[in-house]
Amino acid sequence: HRDSPENNPDTPFEFTPENLKRIEAIINNYPEGHKSAAVMAVLDLAQRQHGWLPISAMNKVAEVLEMPPMRVYEVATFYTMYNRKPVGKYHIQVCTTTPCMLRDSDSILEAIKKKLGIKVGETTPDKLFTLIEVECLGACVNAPMVQINDNYYVSTT
Repeated sequence: HRDSPENNPDTPFEFTPENLKRIEAIINNYPEGHKSAAVMAVLDLAQRQHGWLPISAMNKVAEVLEMPPMRVYEVATFYTMYNRKPVGKYHIQVCTTTPCMLRDSDSILEAIKKKLGIKVGETTPDKLFTLIEVECLGACVNAPMVQINDNYYVSTT
């Protein structure tokens, strides 16, 4: 992580009262003394609340779960489901691993890039669309696969 004006330890982030209740319910799913097991679910909750995961949100997750911040960073940087920079309203993820590539995901990716006028890893100027290329999304039998926000689109053409 490198601090920036919009992403630094002083960036405001607090869980809403509703999400604090959700966190309590999530933690209750794990044995006593194992709050840290909830890290993935609580990171997801923080991301859904804020739209992405600034370092201050990760620090808050560490605080709530009583775990070292570095352990939270390790999880947030390992999994591609966590966005460590802002994404557009519509987060388009195109799978280009072998099964999808063999079913022409490259042409789908090119068509989206052309239509939106952006490259992979970019967001449109109006902040509506972010396009990324991802590893397997787990729908190989119905390749090619595109995920937009939480929705899966299989057998795309």
